[in-house]
Amino acid sequence: MTTDRDALIELIRDEAVFHGDFTLTSGKKATYYIDLRKLSLDHRASPLIGRVLLEVIEEFETITGAPVDAVGGLTMGADPLASAVMHQGLAQGKIVDAFVVRKEPKDHGRGRQVEGPDLEGKRVVVLEDTSTTGGSPLKAIEALEKVGAKVVGVAVIVDRATEAQGVIEAAGYPYRAAIGLEDLGLA
Repeated sequence: MTTDRDALIELIRDEAVFHGDFTLTSGKKATYYIDLRKLSLDHRASPLIGRVLLEVIEEFETITGAPVDAVGGLTMGADPLASAVMHQGLAQGKIVDAFVVRKEPKDHGRGRQVEGPDLEGKRVVVLEDTSTTGGSPLKAIEALEKVGAKVVGVAVIVDRATEAQGVIEAAGYPYRAAIGLEDLGLA
């Protein structure tokens, strides 16, 4: 019987890894591209993503000795991840809310940058599908801390083995990845 992580690795390897010449969001060049949005919005992968990320979130809870209240990150990549965690958490009897961080505050309505439940004083984990530079999680963290959230860590599905982990940890936040390049046969 395969674990959720094994099943997710197989789906990513089979359907979300593309080989060729790619330019990443960071501007860096790569010979492969991991398109996790293709899977984070897929009915087969979403439950797996939710359960696998819940395991990573439990690591943060163990380290800090307190539950995580909410998960999310910079829109759009983190949105389906946060939803998957919220739904799979509920299925397991665990309450974890989701939030969305806009790239910029809205210029109308309430002018919010962080959408979802009130996060003041809440313990949160920032999610990302895959990170190259660590810039997106740090941008989300900046907005979250402005609304009074306590960021307890950053969780990514696939670590690209770039500077992201070092940058995030140097900024003072624990970083955990569910899957590495070696798991996907890319290292």
